[in-house]
Amino acid sequence: MERIWLKQYPAGVPTDIDVNQYKSLVELLEESFKKFADRRAFICMDKSISYRELDEMSQALGAYLQSKGLAKGARVALMMPNVLQYPVSTAAVLRAGYAVVNVNPLYTPRELEHQLKDSGAEAIIVLENFANTVQQVIAKTAVKHVIVGSMGDLLGFKGVIVNLVVRRVKKMVPAWSIPGSVAFNDAVAAGRGLKLTKPTLTLDDVAFLQYTGGTTGVSKGATLLHRNILANVLQNDAWLQPALKKPPHVDELFIVCALPLYHIFALTACFLLGVRAGGVNLLIPNPRDMPGFIKELMKYKVNSFPAVNTLYNGLLNSPGFDKVDFSKLKTSFGGGMAT
Repeated sequence: MERIWLKQYPAGVPTDIDVNQYKSLVELLEESFKKFADRRAFICMDKSISYRELDEMSQALGAYLQSKGLAKGARVALMMPNVLQYPVSTAAVLRAGYAVVNVNPLYTPRELEHQLKDSGAEAIIVLENFANTVQQVIAKTAVKHVIVGSMGDLLGFKGVIVNLVVRRVKKMVPAWSIPGSVAFNDAVAAGRGLKLTKPTLTLDDVAFLQYTGGTTGVSKGATLLHRNILANVLQNDAWLQPALKKPPHVDELFIVCALPLYHIFALTACFLLGVRAGGVNLLIPNPRDMPGFIKELMKYKVNSFPAVNTLYNGLLNSPGFDKVDFSKLKTSFGGGMAT
């Protein structure tokens, strides 16, 4: 069959990728953790974590999850906006040999109950802002282990102030009580004293149960294997490299991650692509706060800006956006529609 689409490929983009260069997605992650150990991996609210810290924390959290007796392939739900705990948790779940079930934190109790039951999730890592929703449905699900994070967990001393503002001033954390739940930082601390048993993973193991839609009946989970995700990350990387080679030179790829990480677009085109390329992701927890978002963009010279039209449009119509320095921008791309 003639591959007519190749005529549209820009110069430097290969016609094929080799997904078999890795045995699993975990192998790709661990390769980058070592290769780029001293580089920044993620920034959120002015606090950055390095690839080395991401490696250490995810290893500890993975070991903690294993200590709970979850079998290989167990489903672990993640229910958070774009905060530093997200990449740590995702890497931890995958490295422990489990499958990530991404959950929209804005779900209603009914929607959450459906997804937890449908996926068979046995554990959940949730930000305290949404713990009340989990509390309402947990008894009807198979979830036995709950780890609860807070906005300030990984922000150092600033985190104390952030938590105070989120809880007391903005009142963004509804009252909740989940007996037996563990704080995110406590789980990581406990895991540091444990050993992560490396599972034998193949390309055919499940990496993510990615829920989609919900517009036509209930939300459905797409089963994504390590092979699927690896292929997509390597495809993204193949298209990115020629753009990076053009001037101006970029030492470290800087990606704006305003799209939610629980969505497949940001998961691959921001998080995993960034890790593969040794880049840094700027996490935006609330892109609807346009003035705050623009204030963050002012601090950096960004190279890659994946988004959707509504987000681009919102920024274009917000005061101050014209002052952002885009002199180092290499790529901006959309998903699901023409950009």
